[in-house]
Amino acid sequence: MSDPNDQLHPMPDDWQRALAVVAHPDDLEYGCAAAVAGWTDAGREVVYTLVTRGEAGIDTLPPAECAPLREAEQRASAAVVGVSTVEFLDHQDGTIEYGTALRRDIAAAIRRHRPELVITLNHRDTWGPAVGGHWNTPDHVAVGRATLDAAGDAGNRWIFPDLVEQGLDPWDGVRWVAVAGSTFPTHAVDATPGLERSVLSLLEHRAYIEALTDQNPEEYCRTFLTGNAEAASARFGGRPAVTFELFSR
Repeated sequence: MSDPNDQLHPMPDDWQRALAVVAHPDDLEYGCAAAVAGWTDAGREVVYTLVTRGEAGIDTLPPAECAPLREAEQRASAAVVGVSTVEFLDHQDGTIEYGTALRRDIAAAIRRHRPELVITLNHRDTWGPAVGGHWNTPDHVAVGRATLDAAGDAGNRWIFPDLVEQGLDPWDGVRWVAVAGSTFPTHAVDATPGLERSVLSLLEHRAYIEALTDQNPEEYCRTFLTGNAEAASARFGGRPAVTFELFSR
């Protein structure tokens, strides 16, 4: 576990394009939407790639009904923080398998969008103390790990050569992979400018949230996001923060 006395470093800002790859609708809204809002405000481009449509996420809705609802909520949520491109890879929610098929699909997304920064969600087995030290889900672990690997795959023309045949030339321009929600954060972004929009962005997942909790949805979103941001402030000069574990390439 990171020493709480260690200060978090500011995230790099000398980049223009980012690609965020996560398992489910709402993952980015719980993880780092305040940072995304600040980045898009600064004129940077951020694209979202969702590995599933979150069709197994609401117990009272069968997957065929749930998937289009959650897709619509994700698109509305992304728009709140300035993200206009949202794509879905259609792996099966709840049973994502780490392996070459997943790495290939993510590498293809990286080659399509050619980001300098790739963002994903916690690939570790557990969440940190800020969320109770809970066991992570297999989907998050698989997608986070595959994204870290695919950042390298995307630059190697001899891995997944069929992508070249499809017009997706290698992209070796990924400079960092940033893992949101990591148990071992190293860097952070000041959450203050984007915090209010991050609350509104998470609130767009209303059907999911109303099935998840009996708490007032806006109160739930605000409490969760401001609590996490404030918990990180002691390691970021007293500023509310969105944290990342940053891997350089």
